[in-house]
Amino acid sequence: MKEDNEGFLYPEVDMSVCVDCGLCEMVCPLLNTPEKIVPLKIEAAKNRNEKERMQSSSGGIFVALAKEILSCGGVVFGAVFDELWEVKHTYADNLVGVKLMMGSKYLQSRIDDSYKEAEKFLKEGRKVLFSGTPCQLTGLHKYLRKEYPNLVAVDFLCHGVPSPGVWRRYLQDTFQTPARRAVGKNTVLSSSLKSVPEITGIDFRDKELSGWKKYSFVVRGKSADKADKNSVLLSDSHSGNPFMKGFLANIYLRPSCYDCRCKNGVSHSDITIADFWGIDHLMPDFDDDKGVGMILINSEKGQSVIDNLDLDIRETSLFEARRLNGGFREHIEIPYKRKLFFDRFDKIGVSSAVEKALHVSIVDRILRKMNRKLQEFIKKR
Repeated sequence: MKEDNEGFLYPEVDMSVCVDCGLCEMVCPLLNTPEKIVPLKIEAAKNRNEKERMQSSSGGIFVALAKEILSCGGVVFGAVFDELWEVKHTYADNLVGVKLMMGSKYLQSRIDDSYKEAEKFLKEGRKVLFSGTPCQLTGLHKYLRKEYPNLVAVDFLCHGVPSPGVWRRYLQDTFQTPARRAVGKNTVLSSSLKSVPEITGIDFRDKELSGWKKYSFVVRGKSADKADKNSVLLSDSHSGNPFMKGFLANIYLRPSCYDCRCKNGVSHSDITIADFWGIDHLMPDFDDDKGVGMILINSEKGQSVIDNLDLDIRETSLFEARRLNGGFREHIEIPYKRKLFFDRFDKIGVSSAVEKALHVSIVDRILRKMNRKLQEFIKKR
């Protein structure tokens, strides 16, 4: 896998050892896209364990699923931070390891050897829960090339994955000293990030400060003058943090995410989980701003697992779920300033590049307002 100038990994074939077997093309989801499956049931759900729900990004569904698999002697695969605060896939057979997988991580994770390791456990007869993005689950099924009754595949409604290289530069901009940053200014996409050892935790979706809907981006660590691991190094609202602003505005998603081919049943996951945004309008008495999850049950196997969990559940419809959640969208418009961002971010830093990419000129504002007025006039006619 080789990183490109946007910070995304792509496979590079060593033609000197390639035997033209065609296997890579046979398992490619874009060349051989699976048929979509329709969910059997859609539910709004909350983990009855309040502590677990508050430690989760939304309703605490993932940890409940993981505990069920662990109770059967199984193995759980998910995304964790590595020592450089980038994201990779790994597995755990205990709750301590699973807790590292909890919480949203808005980065593309490295699969590394996770598919191979999952296959090994499956062939040994152990139950495996594999969680990941729809494209990662599609890739897993293509890799395995057969159905395993002991595999529970769990994906989520995906906004798209931002560039690991942009994230790396954001950490350098934010937590390096100016002297160290100057040394590395020409290697912003290098894998070395030894200058941020003080970080002890990163939470993209902290609910403690402002609740579930107005979640915060929080970085914790050791401050310069004391060794308190609970010190807050950075705390921003999600709408005020530069990295989150760029991500939510779709500026630096992976190119394939703008036209996703793996969503809405293509991944053949048993269960799809997500935040149930809009629950305060659909079921206001069910919302306490501590997090409500959405569950799409896609198979009988998925249903049997959900039936064993200690959840507060209310059934709803696919129509209501789609109406209130943008994560179902397969096509996203590419921001016209995306190229401008990637041309600039390694020179001026992520925060400045995001600000320039999101800046709307007075002329553009006037044109947008005129367009809105025109659309309103047309509707009235």
